[in-house]
Amino acid sequence: MSNDTSTGAPITESVTDWATDYDIFDPQYVADPYGIWDELRDACPMAHTDRWGGSWLPTRYADVYAIAHDIEKFPSGNGISVVPMVPVGQEGAEGHIPAPVLTSGVPPISADPPLHTWTRRLVLPTMSPARVAEYEVFTRELCSRLVDDVLARGEGDAASEYAQQIPVRVIGHILGVPESMAGTFTEWVRDVLEFAHDPERRRRGIVGIIEYLNEAIGEREATPTDDFISELLQSEHDGEPITRDVVMGMCALLLIAGIDTTWSSIGSTMWHLAAHPDDRRRLIAEPDLMPTAIEEFLRAYAPVTMARRIIEDTDYNGCPIKAGERILMNFPGANRDPEVFPDADKVILDRQQNRHLAFGAGIHRCAGSNLARMELRVAVEEWLRRIPEFDLVDPALVTWAGGQVRGPRSIPVRVV
Repeated sequence: MSNDTSTGAPITESVTDWATDYDIFDPQYVADPYGIWDELRDACPMAHTDRWGGSWLPTRYADVYAIAHDIEKFPSGNGISVVPMVPVGQEGAEGHIPAPVLTSGVPPISADPPLHTWTRRLVLPTMSPARVAEYEVFTRELCSRLVDDVLARGEGDAASEYAQQIPVRVIGHILGVPESMAGTFTEWVRDVLEFAHDPERRRRGIVGIIEYLNEAIGEREATPTDDFISELLQSEHDGEPITRDVVMGMCALLLIAGIDTTWSSIGSTMWHLAAHPDDRRRLIAEPDLMPTAIEEFLRAYAPVTMARRIIEDTDYNGCPIKAGERILMNFPGANRDPEVFPDADKVILDRQQNRHLAFGAGIHRCAGSNLARMELRVAVEEWLRRIPEFDLVDPALVTWAGGQVRGPRSIPVRVV
């Protein structure tokens, strides 16, 4: 198997039957999954594939919501990746690269109670509304600088030069990472998520993140600073300091879950505003719409598909799920279910009933939702404040990446 170097998508046999042989890395799925979900909801709401180790793809809101809440039958501790994980850090195993090991995974998202419960509790203060309000100052100044550059040239890439520059620097700020490392972290996160199907790239990203965090944790142990790593090292559970591997896993989660996911949401929103001038102008004319508009962008362009790997044969509503297979938590597809969202394929800026699943559901609902919402809102506000009129240079030049996280990779725009 080889990869398409322009999109990262693996070159495999094309899908001919989405109900029995889907592939979320297929270029057709990456480019436009909406019609595929619509077709499956009517014909086969729990699609199956043997690709990537075997998995099931629910497309109805009710199914995704129910599975997300059923942590007994569908736990997270067995793996959350949509493809089989790349083995890293096992000495002597053929093809494995020695590295510090994330023995605890990336809690709380990859953990079940009780590990999930207390690690999530440690994360929440850093993601509280009060702390996020502090990060907003940094975020707004960053967005303003990025907009300056686009304005100076009269054009730019709203994905690679704007959306993708924001979360990596915000997360880096929280972790105490130098801004000069932003490009390196961006590539590592892309390796882990966008190129999950490429063993060498995924291994490179995982090893890069682990080795960097291992060194950073050592530095904070010697000289504590005012950042998330130091806060974790000074935290306790049951009267004991939390272990190094848990600290590393939680910091890795902040990087992996907080960067590509948010830049994809920002990028999708920027694409929508460029491609739909009526919505853009309405949002400028009616700034009070911003809160509901942000929720609608999150619903319509939810980027993340998680997974639950099953370790024992089970079933869901008559679907026989084999041990080792995954159920893909298709939050983006659930958000387009017309049974729950009238005119689901339309972006309605003042949509009032909007119980979207962009941040997941149940105990594993995204702990960083406050931060993600703030970054998306500030990114839109700062761009529209300075660049109210812009459009796509050429819709054909817009490119998307998909798989576990879907979002635009390039959005060439020009200031009008």
